[in-house]
Amino acid sequence: MRALLLPLLLLAAPAAAEDTTRIGRVNTALTNLGLTRSHQVVVERFGDPAIPGVSCYVSQARTGGLSGMVGLAEDPARFALSCLATGPITLPENVRRGERGEQIWEASTSLFFKETRVHRFVDEANGALVYLAWSTRLVEGSPHNALAVVPYQTTPAPR
Repeated sequence: MRALLLPLLLLAAPAAAEDTTRIGRVNTALTNLGLTRSHQVVVERFGDPAIPGVSCYVSQARTGGLSGMVGLAEDPARFALSCLATGPITLPENVRRGERGEQIWEASTSLFFKETRVHRFVDEANGALVYLAWSTRLVEGSPHNALAVVPYQTTPAPR
């Protein structure tokens, strides 16, 4: 039985997306008189892998207690998203355009089947990158979601 427990705990740990940096956290509620991890809101930063010069920040609730400490808790499907230009933005030719966008980031928020994902859409008519964060878990019939927009300037073609 113990031989099965360790691999299960390793799989249960929240999978952080590549190149994600934890910026900070706040404890929102003390659990078990401080003997286990408290409930938290965590702020993380990630960059758009295809578009240098864009950084996004996501805040997410993390469940504490014993189940949260060992990675077996289910985190709430609530979060906020903000993205900004942190340098010059140039859109590569291979950046996916169209109404389905492109998934650029995800983080596991439960042991099974629940993630927070971020998709990028390109609004070329208005010179904007649109980032949509959404949960794969439906809450009352629809997923929680958040939106962030980063304007960019198109460079005119050389004459």
